[in-house]
Amino acid sequence: MIEANELTKRYGSTAAVNGLTFTVRPGHVTGFLGPNGAGKSTTLRMILGLNDPTSGTVTVDGRSFRDRPRGLRHVGGLLDAADVHGGRSARAHLTLLARSNRLPVSRVADVLEEVGLTEVARRRIGGYSLGMKQRLGIATALLGDPPVLLFDEPLNGLDPEGVMWVRRLFRRLAAEGRTVFVSSHLMSEMENTADHLVVIGRGELIADEPLAAFSARGTRLSVTVRTPDPAGLAAVLISEGAAVERDEPETLTVTGLSSDRIGEIAFEHRVLLRELATRTASLEDAFMELTADSVEYLAGDRR
Repeated sequence: MIEANELTKRYGSTAAVNGLTFTVRPGHVTGFLGPNGAGKSTTLRMILGLNDPTSGTVTVDGRSFRDRPRGLRHVGGLLDAADVHGGRSARAHLTLLARSNRLPVSRVADVLEEVGLTEVARRRIGGYSLGMKQRLGIATALLGDPPVLLFDEPLNGLDPEGVMWVRRLFRRLAAEGRTVFVSSHLMSEMENTADHLVVIGRGELIADEPLAAFSARGTRLSVTVRTPDPAGLAAVLISEGAAVERDEPETLTVTGLSSDRIGEIAFEHRVLLRELATRTASLEDAFMELTADSVEYLAGDRR
């Protein structure tokens, strides 16, 4: 279990993380979400003792990670798959880590097989693709067979088969009763993998709740309408207070009115409808809506 209590990290007058309090429990895949610059990587680094908090605490199973002399037995982490000596082989890299953490060297072969790198284990890491380096990073996290695992953007560079493998791996690890904490910007993967979410923005907590509950907080349900008279229908819908966007020549996306009300308005004005479908809220919809005020960098921003 990971417990953060009023965790704060300041760089001068800037608070990268500000008063974060949350708990990551075993038996679940917990997604860690936030816009770019939200403080996710800084938080993960503080959990692993790589950055000192300005104030507050964070513990793993009741102790600071720095208080564990053989850390890989307790916590496995992948923060940057490229941060590894390119001149070593995967086997040599993992063997050094196993010996320094007093782990059985037999674990090296086990994790290489687990991540699918056995055939290339003696090749230099510098020649690996990004996807292969991600697999090596996951192997490193698994090396000590730890009860707590942290992964920062573990899907970068993986092909579709690799993404499916990681999804199954995380679910299996959680089913074994481990604590699995995953930071990712891929909403579709979090929707398919995570049970619980911790969401932050500008270093502060926005949500700490089950994925389904967070997704349901998105209020901007939209209705897709297809009609041969999109301009005429858009005009009357806007007069009724709806927001209307034209997606294709005959297709509108409408928010602010229910599909039933849109159908009634179209009938009243004798506008033919060819499609009327409600689009339910997704994780991405809820995330974009609930973090809108926490986005630090906006495309096209002229401020």
